[in-house]
Amino acid sequence: EAISIADSPPAALFTFIVGPSEEGVAIGEIKEANAETNNLRKKFWAQLLTEAKKSTQLHANISPGYNHWISASAGKKGLIYNYVILKHEASVELYIDGGKQADAENKAIFDQLKKSEQIIGAEFGGPVEWQRLPQKRACRIKVVACKHGLADEEKWPEIHKALVGTMVRFEKALRPHIKKHG
Repeated sequence: EAISIADSPPAALFTFIVGPSEEGVAIGEIKEANAETNNLRKKFWAQLLTEAKKSTQLHANISPGYNHWISASAGKKGLIYNYVILKHEASVELYIDGGKQADAENKAIFDQLKKSEQIIGAEFGGPVEWQRLPQKRACRIKVVACKHGLADEEKWPEIHKALVGTMVRFEKALRPHIKKHG
């Protein structure tokens, strides 16, 4: 726009219009997508926990959160039962992690449980993945409940039933071995 003061000749007046940079816009879009995913997870967990209470008290005192897993103690320090939801997969696991100073102890617990691998698999009634995770301090024993996940919202009731049923069988198969070795 042009402006003149008193009798001066008109001069240009520039107004700076400041907006977000391309990087700022991209970061905002990522934050918005993460917030949507977090809210979707919380909704998924709330529904799962309601379904789970019909069959097991294992996660009964857990509140839905924003992570891709929810946890409950297996009754021994550092042993945790997790429900895990990914974009296109749902699983249950026993996560073995006693903390920063427990690397050797975690591996020893895992190795003791793995000695009963055949029995646990038979008691569970299906394949069980044994993941020692040599590059990490923790270990994992995992079962994929189904090949549907968070992105398959129309299948959530089916996923919830698969997760709960798998967790009930998984915990029952592991319980005596955890008491003995864990």
